Amino acid sequence: HLHTEYSLLDATIRLPDLVKKLSDSGMIACALTDHGNMYGALKFKNAMKDAGLKPILGCEIYIAPRDMDQKDFGIDNKYFHLVLLAKNLVGYKNLVKIVSIAHMDGFYYRPRIDLNTLSKYTDGIIALSACLAGPISTPLLEGKYEKALDVAKQYSRIFKDNFYIEIQRNGMEEQIKVNEGLIKISQELNLPLVATCDSHYLNKEDADIQEILWCIGDGKTWDDPNRRRMPTNEFYVKTSIEMEELFKDIPQAIENTQKITALIEDFDITFERVEPHFLDLPKSKTAEKYLKELALEG
Repeated sequence: HLHTEYSLLDATIRLPDLVKKLSDSGMIACALTDHGNMYGALKFKNAMKDAGLKPILGCEIYIAPRDMDQKDFGIDNKYFHLVLLAKNLVGYKNLVKIVSIAHMDGFYYRPRIDLNTLSKYTDGIIALSACLAGPISTPLLEGKYEKALDVAKQYSRIFKDNFYIEIQRNGMEEQIKVNEGLIKISQELNLPLVATCDSHYLNKEDADIQEILWCIGDGKTWDDPNRRRMPTNEFYVKTSIEMEELFKDIPQAIENTQKITALIEDFDITFERVEPHFLDLPKSKTAEKYLKELALEG
């Protein structure tokens, strides 16, 4: 669960610095899950491979609360987060499809997709229940355990054996409250827990840079008492040792990060030439005019 500078104005991590820290820390793999986009996927994959590390291509997508063609303010701008990881080439292509649909058809404040559409493209994808803005954590925050339980059942049906309950420890009181419910749901539904480190900046001392980005994005000054602030300075890339210590009471949540890593297949992203596709030219139309019509239709 990691955001880079491609999570525009919401993260500070640059790919060369990330890869160096991963290498220096002795890590073997890392996932890229930028907000709603995959702009950094190719550069990330190449940089990781060059360093002898395993890249996991993913995205933290936005889930529309209703059908994605519904766009009423006050309802449809209250989206959920969900982390998706490509397990293989089929999963990568499906992830590209999901993100494209979210931008082209579901965009409303954010690139969103609805559950019905998402369920058509789950092959080859591993899903994590995400952060406090996730579809399970949100009702837990509101004290609605049964609703959270029903949502977890729904997502586990959609993703079958590839759905994980994501747990974080970032020092936030809300997170501590939600974690209790997440662990209970994991046990009740026999769904695997996975520990993640929601990373927006590389090192602990970089937290202020994150807030400067927010100021830029929100049009605020640093001295504005009403500007957004990071609740803690724990949203940095933690080492394996730090994570193991943080989750020593639930070691299976750490072990599952490695199980997911083992499930990720090595695949290439290629940009092969498009094979010719011949069409019968309608009468009374030139090739140029017909091509233009087809292009405008998408």
